[in-house]
Amino acid sequence: MTTPATPPSSRRDGEGTRQKLLRAALELFTGEGFLASTTPIIAQRAGVAEGTIYRHFTSKEHLLNEVYRGTQRWATGVVREVDADRSLKAPERLARIARRFVETAERDPAGARMLLRQRDANFLDVPSRDAAREFREAVQQVVAAGKADGMVRAGPAELWTSIWLVVLGFIIERVASREWTMDQPQVGQAIESAWSAIAAPALPAPERRSSPSDRAAAG
Repeated sequence: MTTPATPPSSRRDGEGTRQKLLRAALELFTGEGFLASTTPIIAQRAGVAEGTIYRHFTSKEHLLNEVYRGTQRWATGVVREVDADRSLKAPERLARIARRFVETAERDPAGARMLLRQRDANFLDVPSRDAAREFREAVQQVVAAGKADGMVRAGPAELWTSIWLVVLGFIIERVASREWTMDQPQVGQAIESAWSAIAAPALPAPERRSSPSDRAAAG
């Protein structure tokens, strides 16, 4: 006996409910915190019964990993898209990446906050950790390209990537919390500071030797 196919309207409704649950979880996890966001609270935010959660997700941890992976994969796509434009030097590519993420923080604070969230690392599964690693490696590739061009400080690219991401996280939080807006100078200054933190120090100008005519003029 064959099973009747699920009507298209039912599939659309099911996907719509799933997306509402993901959105509710994202906002609550980045706002109230993962532990404080119980399944009844998530269901209430999504406008569904608590039991509906378990038709789409096996647990609250499953929800967390779904929203986390989605954010990491989106961010990796942004980095790779910008990095593909090799007409730009590493500082310009990193600045463009930073602006894309900061613009997202202004438009979607919860999504941007989830990107660099470390607080719930103990609840992340292997695919989520892999997605996070891919994102960091994508950023590190840009940093390494700058290092190869002599534009990034000596030392491991992994270290400078971590420092750059810390400053980016600071900017994202300020914008997500509405303390800063994209049109304020602090945003541009902070993005420049993220680069300055990893940029190779400028070489001192070569010392000019005095010529006989200079010495004669001085005498």
